[in-house]
Amino acid sequence: AGTVLQAFLKGLGEAGFFDGQNVTIEYRWARGEYGRLPALAAEFVQRRVNVLATTGGEPSALAAKQATSTIPIVFVAGDPVKAGLVESLNRPGGNATGSYIATSEMEQKRLSLLHELTPGVSLIGVLLNPNFADAARQLRELEEAARIIGRRLVVAKASNDEELNVAFALLLQQGIGALLVATDPYFDTRRDRIIAFAAQNRLPAVYQFREYALAGGLVSYAPSITDGYQQ
Repeated sequence: AGTVLQAFLKGLGEAGFFDGQNVTIEYRWARGEYGRLPALAAEFVQRRVNVLATTGGEPSALAAKQATSTIPIVFVAGDPVKAGLVESLNRPGGNATGSYIATSEMEQKRLSLLHELTPGVSLIGVLLNPNFADAARQLRELEEAARIIGRRLVVAKASNDEELNVAFALLLQQGIGALLVATDPYFDTRRDRIIAFAAQNRLPAVYQFREYALAGGLVSYAPSITDGYQQ
């Protein structure tokens, strides 16, 4: 959250807006608990804010979209058309606009990278959030990619801290030799725990965003809004 906040404030500053000077910013954090988002969005609508800036992908943006059809919404999301945030990329319509980062569409490439990094590993673990909007497609594409490269997958699903602990235990019990952490905002909020799990168990792991690698993760692969793809 710290890196995102710094970038957010930097962008506002470049546009001439400074918190506490000519604009007032209020923050609410769900910390990966998607069920809290509708109430947080409704609270902002009741306070009659001028703009709703949503981070963390589709869950927060959709909560804002459901809460208001008039207050402008700025999002960072995967496929905003598929998610129902905008009508089309060329003509968004409605009250929402933002950045389209297709990171959840790169699970197959991440699995391929992990395959190249761990040629002797036959069983790969996948950490997946079943509540993430793209979960079904993520799983389908990973299973297809695993079939092509001749690897077996163990899929552990988690959408909260209790389930994450169970998922860790399952992955270890199954004896995985490497780990792929699927794209998901909740996992981003638990980044340090996931990286520590991989390090403690000597598991080569691949993640979505560069922040994982900067925090000690082995490798990441995702779109960069300035440099094409980042690893």
